[in-house]
This record gives sequence, C-alpha cells and structure tokens, in this order.
Amino acid sequence: MAKHHWMGMLVGAAILAGAPGGASAQDQATWNGLKTDVFGARSIQDGTGVLSLSTPVRAEDAALVPVEFNVALPAGDTRTVKSVTLIVDENPAPVAATFRFAEGQREVGLSTRVRVNSYSFVRAVAETSDGSLYMTANYVKASGGCSAPAGKDPAEAMENLGRMKFRTFAEGPKSEAQIQIRHPNNSGLQMDQVTRLYVPAWFVRHVTVKQGEKPVFSMEGGISISEDPTFRFSMPSNGEPVKVEVTDTENKVFSGTFDAKSGS
Repeated sequence: MAKHHWMGMLVGAAILAGAPGGASAQDQATWNGLKTDVFGARSIQDGTGVLSLSTPVRAEDAALVPVEFNVALPAGDTRTVKSVTLIVDENPAPVAATFRFAEGQREVGLSTRVRVNSYSFVRAVAETSDGSLYMTANYVKASGGCSAPAGKDPAEAMENLGRMKFRTFAEGPKSEAQIQIRHPNNSGLQMDQVTRLYVPAWFVRHVTVKQGEKPVFSMEGGISISEDPTFRFSMPSNGEPVKVEVTDTENKVFSGTFDAKSGS
C-alpha cells in the first residue's frame, strides 16, 4: 500500500433496506457517497445467511470498540472466502482494514477493536472467490474515538514498540488464537497534551500471520484500528508454529514466532 493510501480509502455498498434505530437519511447519503470509490459499480448483496457482524449498540470506549465478523458459506456452495473489509462510515478514513484469508477457506471469523469517531454504521463486506460481495452493517453510537488521547504513556509505548503477545484458547478441529501488537497506532487526529500539537499519523499498515509456511490471514490497516492492535482468529490445530510479521507506516518491521499450543 502506498505511504498515504489510507487517506483515499473510501468504501461503499448498497443501501440497507431499513436503517437501525438512530440512523438518519444523512447516514444513508454518506454511504451512497462512499460506495463507488472502492467497489465501483459492483453489486453488493445482503449478507444475511453468509456474513454476520457483532458490535455494541453503544460503545463504552469510542477508541476501543469491539468488532467481530464471521463468514460461513452454505452447504454445497463450492466457493471460498477471499476477504472481509471493515468500514466505519463516519470516520475520517472510513476503511478500517481489509483482511485476506488463506485459499480454500469456506468459514472464517475474526475479532478486533476499532475507533469510531461519531455515530456511524460499522460495516463488513465479504468477497468470495468468484468476486461476489456481501455486506452487513450495525449502527454504533460512539464519538471521539479517532481523536481520543493515547491510553499508554508515550515513553512506555516506545519502549514496548513492536512487542507481541500471543495466546491460544480451547482446541478442536480449529484452534482459537489471539495476537496483540504493541503500537500506538496514532490516527493523526490526536493532540499531544503537553505541546498541544497534533501527533502525526503512525500506524500498523500490514500484518501477515502464517502457521508453518501456510498463510492464515493478512491485514491492510488504516487509522481506525485501535491502539495496540489485537486480533482473535481461528486456525488449524496442526501444532505448527505461528509466525507474525508487522510493518507500520514508517516501514518499521516487527516479527515473532510462537508455539501454537503454549502461546509462547
């Protein structure tokens, strides 16, 4: 992704048939204004039965809004899941992230945390292997997430920059795992409380997760992903080590390898 490509990452899709409580005609107009910038004239279908999205109705912390999506293709559907894009309509850079998954996956799920700058639809748009697009959206009541001061002391944040925490959970045919990456993920809209100057945007723009040499998922991110980016996801229970590589907008690269069972 180009260094400042996030500034132009605007996304859209078809208008929802009914607006959730609190939404307005302006919300719909915003979405209409965004939709052709990334998806062009492509048709986007209702994601019911294919794609689910979980968000709070009212966020406790607008800078740390939990978001979870799951894609499961119907029985007999021979297609696979290619990617899922998260969008926050009213954020300065609406595309929070695009997640791309390993080939051959018919079911994927992932959770993370995003910033929400004002009352907004949060959307997930899934793309299948044949190029079809499916969308679902929730209306989230939150404000100020993109300009909220960092939660960590700047000196502490720099000292721990790029460190990762990896955890695994109950195993089955697939394991659940979580990776946290220590990074301020500055949005460019936050003000230094001492100098009263805006802190320049500096964030994780790319994450790659592999198990052994096989990809699990990759992410292209923007300013809407929260401080200390955290991702919980499923992966095969094959015992192979998990490898994570991260690149930020200053081209700093961080990497780690973790035991898939112990998490260390």
